[in-house]
Amino acid sequence: MESSMSTEYSKNERVAKILLVEDEQDVRETIKLQLEGEGHEVTETASGKQALVLAESSPFDLVLTDVMIPDLNGIELVQQMNQWPLRPVTVVMTGYGSVEMAVNAIKAGAFDFLSKPFSVDVLSATVASALRVKILQDENTELKKTIKGQFSLGKLVSSSQVMKEVFQLIDCVADTDSTVLILGESGTGKELIAQTIHANSTRRRGNLIPVNCGAIPEALLESELFGHEKGAFTGAVAARVGRFELASGGTIFLDEIGDLSPPLQVKILRVLQERTFERVGGTRTYKSDARVIAATNQDLENLVAAKQFREDLFYRLNVVPVLVPPLRQRVEDIPLLLQHFIDMFNDRRKAELTGISDQAMALLCEYPWPGNVREISNIVERIAILKRRGLIEPEDLPEKIRRLPSDHLPTMPAAIPVGGLDLSRAVEEFENRLILEALERTNWVKSKAARLLQINRTTLIEKLKKKSLAEVVAQRATPPEDLVDV
Repeated sequence: MESSMSTEYSKNERVAKILLVEDEQDVRETIKLQLEGEGHEVTETASGKQALVLAESSPFDLVLTDVMIPDLNGIELVQQMNQWPLRPVTVVMTGYGSVEMAVNAIKAGAFDFLSKPFSVDVLSATVASALRVKILQDENTELKKTIKGQFSLGKLVSSSQVMKEVFQLIDCVADTDSTVLILGESGTGKELIAQTIHANSTRRRGNLIPVNCGAIPEALLESELFGHEKGAFTGAVAARVGRFELASGGTIFLDEIGDLSPPLQVKILRVLQERTFERVGGTRTYKSDARVIAATNQDLENLVAAKQFREDLFYRLNVVPVLVPPLRQRVEDIPLLLQHFIDMFNDRRKAELTGISDQAMALLCEYPWPGNVREISNIVERIAILKRRGLIEPEDLPEKIRRLPSDHLPTMPAAIPVGGLDLSRAVEEFENRLILEALERTNWVKSKAARLLQINRTTLIEKLKKKSLAEVVAQRATPPEDLVDV
């Protein structure tokens, strides 16, 4: 009979590699037959030392070992494998089951402990739980590789002052254990901020475990967070480790924290206050050694006022608030982000986009970006797939950007022909406005304005002459000395 775990692995297009270490041939053959029937690839041996040789030469997802085996007992085998950088998940079996034996196995680093004789259902459920942990470990390993290359502070894409202040705050708080609450609209990069904080902390060698509190059904979320014991509810045929345990020594990222139900708010509050929790259906108290980073796109203070979010939990979470501004408040980041995603999707989609025309850039900078950075990423990826190569022109943009409402269009000159709009004239006016705004924001110092516009000072001076703006600038600047070419 096919088990739930074999179904799950088929969905993930992955066959689990299992090393079975058992000296009793009949037992070994029975277990192997059951696991292979569930779709797993099983390698068997009766020797502890042979098991080490096999595991060193070929990586396994799971090692299922008896305690009393020749050459090297199961506890010693688990201890040695647990020292490896890429270690398998281990489950210990024994016919001499005792509380002391179980404790020794768990202390050695085993995921779980099975007392012989055990049923087929218990074996399948234990293996399924162990392999779920292995999947999370593998995903976390890949995530840490990605983080190491991408999520240093120097890799965050922005030139705006508001984001520089966010980066400075991240730099200050990253290397601490303080709880962080990341606030911002959807798509602003809250998870990226959490990854960056973890990657720049002393916990970076530990796991970063994300939990989307709004995506997991309430009935399952408590078990996901804290785990459950065998028999805790119908279908709980084996114990399961929760996300707080998996994040021990690392960081747990609670995304969409504002969606937590009142009962779960109480449980999270206890973890933050006392650093302890129990699994669902259990009485044993576990210590929590996970740093908590939470995020939400909701206004928690309004939720507190409406009695929908606990005030004490809000203050426990809000130790270090990080507010990520929406993209419409940092328009100067739009060209940088566009180029960043062009480079990214040229590589990922094997495209050859060469840039963005001035007309298209004007439209993109005027668009309010309700989906924030995520929307930019999606649009550039779509263009990379559909256009493939060349310069991005207005006709390549989504219709909602090409046909902006009138209140989002650049201010048009009074002499527009009655028969239609002059796009070139509109782009020229938009560039003029940007230049004047940059000069005004920098107290009319050309070198500073040029840096804000990300162009050379000489280029700015040439543009002022070409556009006949020098006289306008001279009239607005007070005193005139501020216009010196510094």
